[in-house]
Amino acid sequence: MNLTLIDWLIMLLYFVFVLGIGFALKRFMKTSKDFFQAGRALPAWICGLAFISANLGAQEVIGMGASGAKYGIATSHFYWIGAIPAMIFVGVFMMPFYYGSKARSVPEFLRLRFDEKTRAYNACSFAVMTVFSSGISMYAMARLIQTLHVFDSLFIKMNMPLGWIFHFAVVISAVIVLGYIFLGGLTSAIYNEVLQFFLIVAGFLPLVWVGLKNVGGWNGLKASLPSAYTHSWQGMTNPHNNPLGVEWFGLSMGLAFVLSFGYWCTDFLVIQTAMASDSEESARRVPLIAAIPKMFFPFLVILPGLIAIATPAITQHAMVHTHVVGTSARGLVATDLNNSVMMGKGLIPAKVNPVTGKVMTDEKGNPLLDYDLAIPNMLLYYFPTGILGLGLTALLASFMSGMAGNVTAFNTVWTYDLYQGYIHKNASDSHYLKMGRWATVGGILLSIGAAYAATSFNNIMDTLQLVFSFVNAPLFATFLLGMFWKRTTGHGAFTGLISGTVAAILHHGLTLPTDAHPGIHGGWIAVVHLYPSQMAQNFWTAIWAFSVNFVITVVISLMTKPRPEPELVGLVYSLTPKPVEHTMAWYARPKVIAVGLIAMLVTLNLIFK
Repeated sequence: MNLTLIDWLIMLLYFVFVLGIGFALKRFMKTSKDFFQAGRALPAWICGLAFISANLGAQEVIGMGASGAKYGIATSHFYWIGAIPAMIFVGVFMMPFYYGSKARSVPEFLRLRFDEKTRAYNACSFAVMTVFSSGISMYAMARLIQTLHVFDSLFIKMNMPLGWIFHFAVVISAVIVLGYIFLGGLTSAIYNEVLQFFLIVAGFLPLVWVGLKNVGGWNGLKASLPSAYTHSWQGMTNPHNNPLGVEWFGLSMGLAFVLSFGYWCTDFLVIQTAMASDSEESARRVPLIAAIPKMFFPFLVILPGLIAIATPAITQHAMVHTHVVGTSARGLVATDLNNSVMMGKGLIPAKVNPVTGKVMTDEKGNPLLDYDLAIPNMLLYYFPTGILGLGLTALLASFMSGMAGNVTAFNTVWTYDLYQGYIHKNASDSHYLKMGRWATVGGILLSIGAAYAATSFNNIMDTLQLVFSFVNAPLFATFLLGMFWKRTTGHGAFTGLISGTVAAILHHGLTLPTDAHPGIHGGWIAVVHLYPSQMAQNFWTAIWAFSVNFVITVVISLMTKPRPEPELVGLVYSLTPKPVEHTMAWYARPKVIAVGLIAMLVTLNLIFK
């Protein structure tokens, strides 16, 4: 592609601005609380937009667009039943515990409620998960730059292999994120996430409008796609009759309950933004404020995927290709690029092997579609100069904010829960501040390694759901029992967490999606069950992890001695004074906002059922 001067200026302005935020905030980072917790001084609306934007990284924009193309409007379940109910729950019920306990992280809250070993286990597993999530954002950004041929002319002039563009993009994104997090900590990440939110809206609204108009509006889109693609609940009684490949129980239990509540209620990546607010009342409103725009984001990030798959077949010159092939700057294989387009569907090309340049196929010989290119191809196909620069900047912002959110969560957990907790307990505050900055460097380096591991998946949303089923799904069982059953013990929580994770590993190793080979997608122990889709496999992995953890925790807790009730005040629902709401205006009360959100949620599900 050939970007014009105005496109480059828009992107350059964004990069200068995000780094400028870091430099501007550096002088305020005087203590570890300033760096890791934003001083707990930010207003609710800032934290609310950051709360949703922390989840609005590459997995949201590219991943949801890919899932929209692959599964249809049923992907909206990740929002309407897979996010909103959990966001309401965390705002109404859980945030008073998090904020009131004065815990600096989710693992530290587990120490207060249970014991040190439970904290250590969660801190380690969470640190690994954040590295993978950050790496996936980095991978997606590098793939975008590579796919859009942004630096092709530069590499050709320097006689460098085009295959190096991916590596160059990984390094560039890592350096920029490292710069503004190293300087401004969590505050810098939150302000950049707010900026990203507005960029996403500004960049994607015109994309949806133009794309939908091109395919004949909603009615034209429905006529171009199978019926199940435009009905969110159609075929849910049989996993083989709907694009998701998930029956209603797997969807409701796996996504709507286990994965959804496990992520929004326990993942420190999003919880840290609410905990940065200036009061407990503000912290409770943060997830509820975030839920309002979250409810309508399917129309910005999922609908483009449906439009991409429904767009009439186009010529090779109008399509973007994956082209990391050869060892020379001019090592493209034109025949394979043509094949990737001809064997694709709509704006979605077939996936090309990054080493050989050959079109990749499944075990039946059918071409694998590169769904992750749905959004990039939409931008190139529909956007003119200037608007294209804005759309690309919106994508780049989402990738880097996704990376930044995970890196700030990583450096906090590493410094407070692992380094201070077990390596250097009595150092000065300035020492922990310095360690946090170096942990940022370490998190970025580990994320680079994770970015290369992500190349084995053709849908980054499926990849993330797999990671969440290993970490968040069993953790939610621990939180649920710990907050609402005072009899839960530390020994029970620790044993349950390990058992739930092992259950997830075993389930993944013994099952396989029907269109995958044994290996990284599952079946690496033996194939005892086939799922219609990788999403179905992920949901059931989460269900097994949660269920095993729940049962084991209950059994071990009944066999061990619980903590005295006075020690659990503020940590268990039945022993904690309820938050006072009568001092707030009626429309600002969390429960009132929650009722309004539920009404909107039901309405959307009825419209698209």
